[in-house]
Amino acid sequence: MQARQEAPAPPQAPERPELEAESAQARALRFVWGAGKLAFSLALTLLGLLVVTFFIGRVVPVDPVLSIIGDRAPASTYDRVYRELGLDRPLVEQFWIYLKKILTGDFGESFLTKRPILDDLRRVFPATFELATLGLILGVAFGAPMGVAAAAYKGSWIDQTIRVLCLVGYSAPIFWLGLMGLLIFYANLGWVSGPGRIGIAYEFSFQPRTGILLLDSALQGRWDVFRNVFSHIILPACILGYFSMAYICRMTRSFMLHELSQEYVTAARVKGVSEARIIWRHALRNAAVPLITVIGLSYINLLEGSVLTETIFAWPGLGQYLTNSLQNADMNAVLGATFVIGIAFVLINLISDLLYRLLDPRVRRRS
Repeated sequence: MQARQEAPAPPQAPERPELEAESAQARALRFVWGAGKLAFSLALTLLGLLVVTFFIGRVVPVDPVLSIIGDRAPASTYDRVYRELGLDRPLVEQFWIYLKKILTGDFGESFLTKRPILDDLRRVFPATFELATLGLILGVAFGAPMGVAAAAYKGSWIDQTIRVLCLVGYSAPIFWLGLMGLLIFYANLGWVSGPGRIGIAYEFSFQPRTGILLLDSALQGRWDVFRNVFSHIILPACILGYFSMAYICRMTRSFMLHELSQEYVTAARVKGVSEARIIWRHALRNAAVPLITVIGLSYINLLEGSVLTETIFAWPGLGQYLTNSLQNADMNAVLGATFVIGIAFVLINLISDLLYRLLDPRVRRRS
């Protein structure tokens, strides 16, 4: 019996280094093209934001000249300031001048504070950033687990209770929640400190570095300041966190219900995989991808919607700065604050999109 001869191995295809180089070159070109489109889109978005806010600021029935000189100044002073502000020029020319200043980092001077607007924004934005970030942390820490629990126990008393809590947090006016919080936890119980960001005893003895007082006091080892700052920020942060928690919880529940109805969950249950492992290791991992976008949108809402909260709690942040500027017809400050909020909106959307692409390989393959 003859031994079976092994079939000869098929000839290997010759290596084609030029194809590999071509592929690398194509990937590099695709990356450059995508980065260029992204940069163009961001620039166009910010330009559109500037156009809209500038022309709205010019057509509102508010006279910025009177906010500077008052209503008792003579007509000659009014005309002189009117020309100095460039309001006698066409709107298109005014916008072009303003755009050139913005590109050089010159937002103008605030009529209210008599300081450069960029300096004012650097001073007030860390307060809003700290408050909104802590509110988002609380919202995610409570909202995501509650949404998972509501989906896991769909139709039960746990689900109904969580849905009622979310309905109240999502529909109750935030200024009413703030006033009730001050009345109960500050005026009656005395558990937290009152309005403001820091106590008067520490306001002049503590020198912040980054403007984020919790971080600065911890880095400097000033734990007495840390406790005082925390007692001021915890109530408004909880109010914002409750609003954020309601939105994140509702969306998490929706995403989890969708994932738990998929075939891979049924197959895992047939194989005997525990329910906890299915929920936390499989369903939640897939639901986390769209949840990133929801968290990003929630963060944007906190940055934009902190105006009422900062007004109620006398929080010296961007929202209070914007409100005071609107009340005093300080349109340069309004435009600067609006532009900063727009930049934050664009950057958070960009980061959410990048994280979405990083976690979902299907999106990477399509791009």
